[in-house]
Amino acid sequence: MTRTAVLWVPDWPVVAAMGVAGVDAHVPAAVLTHQGVVAASAVARSAGVRRGMRRRAAQERCPELVLLTADDARDAREFEPVAVAAETVVAGVEVARPGLLLLPSDGAARYHGTEGELARALVEAVAAAGFEPQVGLADGLLGAVLAARADAVVPPGGSAAFLAQRPTADLLHAVTDPGVVAAVRAAVDLWWRLGVRTLGDLAGLPPASVSGRFGDLGAWAQRLARGEDMRPPARRRPEEDLAVAEDLDPPALRVDVATFAARRLAEALHELLSRRGLACGRLRITARTEEAELERVWRTDDAATGGLSAARITDRVRWQLEGWLTSASARRGRDGDAAPAPIVHLALAAEEVAPAGTHQPSLWGADAGGDVRARRALGRVQGLLGGDAVLTVEVQGGRDPRDRVHLVPFGEQAAPARDATLPWPGALPSPAPATVLAERERVRLLTADGADVVVDTRLQMPTEPAEVEPSGTGSATRSAVVGWAGPWPLDERWWEPGGGQRRVLLQVVLDDGRGLLLAQDAGVWHVEAVYD
Repeated sequence: MTRTAVLWVPDWPVVAAMGVAGVDAHVPAAVLTHQGVVAASAVARSAGVRRGMRRRAAQERCPELVLLTADDARDAREFEPVAVAAETVVAGVEVARPGLLLLPSDGAARYHGTEGELARALVEAVAAAGFEPQVGLADGLLGAVLAARADAVVPPGGSAAFLAQRPTADLLHAVTDPGVVAAVRAAVDLWWRLGVRTLGDLAGLPPASVSGRFGDLGAWAQRLARGEDMRPPARRRPEEDLAVAEDLDPPALRVDVATFAARRLAEALHELLSRRGLACGRLRITARTEEAELERVWRTDDAATGGLSAARITDRVRWQLEGWLTSASARRGRDGDAAPAPIVHLALAAEEVAPAGTHQPSLWGADAGGDVRARRALGRVQGLLGGDAVLTVEVQGGRDPRDRVHLVPFGEQAAPARDATLPWPGALPSPAPATVLAERERVRLLTADGADVVVDTRLQMPTEPAEVEPSGTGSATRSAVVGWAGPWPLDERWWEPGGGQRRVLLQVVLDDGRGLLLAQDAGVWHVEAVYD
């Protein structure tokens, strides 16, 4: 079995954010999203700050806490010096995700004498670059990742025993794509309720039963739990036509200019894979300047996600270009030069390709390029009717579902008017409704004795709702309320002339099974949205 080495920099999102923001290492800091704290420094953890905490709870534990915003592009860009330092020890490193490197260890361990000496050399090389890494070696990906978190070397053949007593939640440490985290976490929660609570429990189940019940995700998890290598046992070089390249004329000095070429290449590579019914496990990015050739490999969750979409390929290329150009600018700034060398050639290659049928590229199975054809059709509509004729929905900041809808022309990366990652006190809690009505429907919300439910001046409901009646239809169409939650008062922009907006939101479940989000403003109730 192939031995795998993993280099891990703990708390990488907060390490990268602190470096960019210039925050000293002795200052407690945390990276925050709308879901709460996603990473905290060691100093912040010693004060009681933990992942998942809300902003207020974290600041109560540590009043001097410095809060930093999450930024995937920044994390990838700042990780490039770590990968460069590791490559001075082991050739052919793979970026699993910012903060985590995969390295082939067999040849390198023989060169350095032992696996322990290899780990020591990696730590020293990355430490010289200004970072504090941990290195682990084991059989298989998951064993190596967990060994790195323990700063240990698992003996050959010992990964199964090393993993057996660990909780199934440790599978999350091997996920390299943020889009898969929710699916893996849901599977772990289900296994826990079924009594499968350790990786040894999962590894001991019949593989056919796991695959039949949980699909590709279950098979992927069980292979990891058994300490098996996720790479195909017999790899072949990618076919020549699964690589795309372009000479940049004029050369690209800025990331946004190079990203335009990267987007075209990403779409071309994705089309090649789709036409052949293939998915790739690794993406090799190569850029050539007038002075040197730069190359980096990104790993994808090949068994859990079914490969990369064109948009996700473009994101990874953009992140890598930012890392290269930013690090080059920094080096030339120290040397007294004005600007980095421009990029004259860009190439993408799909590696570790496998039949797409062995993955799960979409909810209903392989689409054989259907998504590509749909994008082309939408592009033709835009060409005929204009860019604003086809709109897509993005989430923006806001307190009710209607405010959070942001319409942008298809294919554009327009920034929303309000940042969705910021905290929005008083926002409607999850789950979000499935459908936000284009036109609100007026209704009457009635008490048990047939009176209208009113909201007082303090935005509270003194009476409970019992029935909902569509406006103008009469009592024959009333639906009984069997459950309700709220109200959630909203008093926004009260300082503006006219008093801003005062309203309340209310969730109700009707006797026919429907879930409605109701809103009252100016004494009138409306249906804002519908829940599945």
